[in-house]
Parts: sequence; C-alpha cells; structure tokens
Amino acid sequence: MKVKKAVILAAGYGTRVLPATKSMPKEMLTIVDKPAIQYIVEEVVDSGITEIMIVLSRGKTVVEDHFDRSPSLEAALEKSGKAEALDEVKKIANLADITFVRQKEMLGTGNAVMHAKSFVGNEPFVVIYGDDVIIGEDPATRQVCAAYEKYNKGVVAMKEVPTELVLKYCTLDVKNIKNNHYTISNMIEKPKLEQIISNFAILGRCVVPPEIFDILNTIPKGSGGEYQLTDAMNVLAKRDGMIGVDFTGKRYDMGNKLGIMQAIVETGLKHEEIGNDFKDYLKEIVKAL
Repeated sequence: MKVKKAVILAAGYGTRVLPATKSMPKEMLTIVDKPAIQYIVEEVVDSGITEIMIVLSRGKTVVEDHFDRSPSLEAALEKSGKAEALDEVKKIANLADITFVRQKEMLGTGNAVMHAKSFVGNEPFVVIYGDDVIIGEDPATRQVCAAYEKYNKGVVAMKEVPTELVLKYCTLDVKNIKNNHYTISNMIEKPKLEQIISNFAILGRCVVPPEIFDILNTIPKGSGGEYQLTDAMNVLAKRDGMIGVDFTGKRYDMGNKLGIMQAIVETGLKHEEIGNDFKDYLKEIVKAL
C-alpha cells in the first residue's frame, strides 16, 4: 500500500540546546536561511506526500505561524518590490496540507504518535522526528516509503553510529537482505552496554502500519518513564519482522549543539547565494587555527 501521510513529532523541549530553546522551538532553529522543520516538510513533499500532521506542544505556535500566510509581510514585500522574497514566503504557506495537534503532556514518542490516530485512519504512515534533518539527493522519507511499499512491512531509517550514541538512541538486531536493506528482528531503546546487539540505530524516519496504535495501547512505559514508539515497533519486529534501510544522505541532529553547527556550515558551503564567499571566509579562519 502506498504511503500517503506523514506525522512529524515536534513536541520536545530541546533541553540539549538551551538557552536557545527557552522561547524558540528547536524545530525553528535556522540552517542558513530556513528553519529546520521547513527542511523536513520539504523532504516529505519531495517524497510525494502532501498530507502532514505536526505534533507540537505548548509554546510552539510559531511553527504554525511559519507555515501560514502572513498578509502584512506579503503586503510590505509587494510594496517594496521584493518579488523574489514575496514568492518565497507564499511558497512556504502552500507547501502541503498541514494539520497541527498539541501533545498536552510530554509522555514520549509513543504517546505523541497516538495523537495522529484519527488523522491517519487505517493507512500506513511515515513518522519523522522533528530534530533530525536529513539532506541528500534522494529524500530519506522516499527511501523508507519505497521499502514499505516493496516489503509490506514496517520500516526504519538507520545508520551505524558510535557506541556512545547507541546508548542514547537504540540498538537493532539486523540481517542483510540486499544492498542497503536489512531485516530487523529485535530492537532495544537506550540499551545498557551489555544489551547492545549492533551499532545500527534508528535515525529519524520510520514507516508503520495502522496496527501500531493497537500495540501502543498495550505497551507499558519504557525508557525515561515514557511511552516509546521504539517499544511498539519492537513488538512488530518480533511478530512480523521489520525492514531497516541504511539510508543515503547526511543526518544532522538539531537537538545537539555540534549537530546544529555542522548543519549550518555544510549547508552554507553549498548555498547558491553565499556558498563561495562563505568558503573563502572559512579558509581564512582555518589559517588562524
């Protein structure tokens, strides 16, 4: 079945990048000239999906405002003859059909996904973590959706990461099928050192069938005293098997200070407007190191 809907989880506090996120959602932190969440929405749209739900929390209405029309700004841009900028802000509001919902309590990714039940209905859907920006020629969302449509099983985007990150993320029991596709038979959220199965971890994208809601209704609280989507997916993995896609593209952790700086620098170097000048600037900076 074709995947037609996406759910973006963007309710977290962003405590790892305080104080920047005290009043600004981490999803609105900019990479050169666009907020992180716009990169994610554009990725989803480039993957052929235009029905999107974004799960927010209190104090994040600025995300909704970003994807809405701004009549006063548009009028000012039109009056000053800034046609290119006017087209850009109008384009943002017309990217996709976006629904917003508020997660009233921070009870984990599993609880956040439950808020999408009526939105997705009886269809498979892609879940995207709002602080994981992945930039590449082939959108990561398209890669996991294609795998779901091929195997008719739940899918996760994954990469091999250092052990210290496995302990913070999760560990997967994988077996190669062909090329960058793997079967997954077990997964553990935030494992202890002795629990690590492999250094493959889920990074930011997964596709799940609608049966995930029934599973989420039955699982207990997991890591951090919260309901974890990974725990529900592990039930799927053990029962039906899941697919792992060792995706192409560069992933940036926008909930991490170094990840933010990497995203800004690497994207800035490729930016059509400032790329060459920024490269010259960095060359001069490096000389002084």
